Amino acid sequence: MTERVRVEVADHVAVVALTRPEKHNAVDRAMFDGIAAAACEVGETPGVRAVVLHGEGQSFCAGIDVTSFMGGTDSFDDVLRRDGHRANLAQRACTEWIDLPVPVIAAVHGTCFGAGLQIVLGADVRIAAPDARLSVMESKWGLVPDMAITSTLPRLLPIDLAKELTYTARIVSGAEAAELGLVTRVAADPLAAARELAAEIAGRSPDAVRAAKRLYNEAWHAPVEDGLLLEAQLQRGLIGSPNQLAAVRAGMSKQPAHFID
Repeated sequence: MTERVRVEVADHVAVVALTRPEKHNAVDRAMFDGIAAAACEVGETPGVRAVVLHGEGQSFCAGIDVTSFMGGTDSFDDVLRRDGHRANLAQRACTEWIDLPVPVIAAVHGTCFGAGLQIVLGADVRIAAPDARLSVMESKWGLVPDMAITSTLPRLLPIDLAKELTYTARIVSGAEAAELGLVTRVAADPLAAARELAAEIAGRSPDAVRAAKRLYNEAWHAPVEDGLLLEAQLQRGLIGSPNQLAAVRAGMSKQPAHFID
């Protein structure tokens, strides 16, 4: 937990909140540090099976805090430095959620611009309010999106649509974002919907869910042969394992399963 990000864990679900509501959760250096620290905390917490990511206040995240970076308080050089990681600090605000072995569900409301959108693109599932406002906003500030968008957006949109949204910084509603495939679906209360989905996932075998995330992340755009090999490899590790047998017993008895984390 940091001054910018709060983590709460209950019933195998970690709820991660951006906690700078007075600034619409605009991302400054402290927020970047907080997001990376929160993802690390979640990854090291035993028993977590799903994550809900949301922003407090009126918005998910209004994007980069331009004043803090352009005014000299924070340094772009600092957040663009890798410091031994495969991604720099800004990119890790997205990639840390991709790299977590458990599913991450983002609840999007209010404004979700620029850095905010790129953060939620790191989630496995994005649930948005119909009237949420989303934008690949960087061109408005004379910049390019650079928080792992080359890894995330190609899995969701055709290149011409990605280019249009990036060139224009056009704002789309949550409803249009769902039609385009930028978010998974809409809900009147995205946080409640995200919590409900996380609870459902947490009731499944954590081994199977983690294996499924790894399978799709690694094989979605891989050669067919690589995907087939990984399917078989992961399945061999699951068949006959305690959690797989617990899932079978639960399915046959129609009783809740008791899984081991």
